[in-house]
Amino acid sequence: MRDPQEENVADDATSADVPYVTIVLPCYNEQDHVVAEVERICAAMDASGYSYELLAVDDASTDETLLRLRDAEPRFPRMRVITFQNNGGAGTVRRIGSQRARGEIVVWTDADMSYPNERIPELVAILEKDPDTDQVVGARLQEAGTHKLLRVPAKWLIRKVAERLTNTPIPDLNSGLRAFRREVAQPYLRLLPPGFSCVTTITLAFLSNQHPVRYVPIEYAKRAGSSKFHFVRDAYRYILQVLRMVMYFNPLKVLMPPALWLLGIGTLKGVYDVVSDPVYIRNNTIMLVLTGLMIASMALLADLIVRSRNNGT
Repeated sequence: MRDPQEENVADDATSADVPYVTIVLPCYNEQDHVVAEVERICAAMDASGYSYELLAVDDASTDETLLRLRDAEPRFPRMRVITFQNNGGAGTVRRIGSQRARGEIVVWTDADMSYPNERIPELVAILEKDPDTDQVVGARLQEAGTHKLLRVPAKWLIRKVAERLTNTPIPDLNSGLRAFRREVAQPYLRLLPPGFSCVTTITLAFLSNQHPVRYVPIEYAKRAGSSKFHFVRDAYRYILQVLRMVMYFNPLKVLMPPALWLLGIGTLKGVYDVVSDPVYIRNNTIMLVLTGLMIASMALLADLIVRSRNNGT
């Protein structure tokens, strides 16, 4: 029979091996700077005193990123290298990395030297000290990416739409540097899309479900290497994802305003038609009213489905 004291020692050793923080680092064609980024993250975390693990996920890179990570692995005992056979996108990396995370706090960041990853312990400390905050986002003070003249107004517009739909100020909707509680995020990980809009998704999922999000201003540097962001394709996906997430959690926010507008315009148009010709209501008036009624019915039905789904979980 095993000594109970030995069991307690074993349990303590096992719990000691469980990290408090898990850092998920997507790596795709980052051979020239990925090791420098790992060094910066590990140096900051080692100095912080937090127990941690670094999941460096090679997303089927076509350069020597994986080789550089494997060569550096013996130098960083807290780093685990995970490899993908096929390119899944940053969202897939972050989803799978978060699902495999053992830490109570999960951190997302990038390996392109653009985010101040030396400040990761600061984000973790905020969550540790404030139990009422579920996510901390590094809100960038400036835009330093490619297509700046197009990205700045496009992101501003998307952010304003998200703020309107969530009734919450959002300084930075799609920052790649954030820390959150793994337990809180768990139900929403399955909703993450494969691309860059995964960061938008996790923000909206928290805000739409009343999980407090705190923003910390950060500097944002020009990325090392070439950008994987495609302006037209990814901006379109951002817009769709904002609408999809709000529809998923609060469809009335999206569908009811246009329905009421159509019903209001149709009603006014109907009054005008009756006044101008008491025996004839024009076809476009009928179409306005019917379209408004159909959208309103869809909104109520979608809201009923959302509420029944939430009650069932």
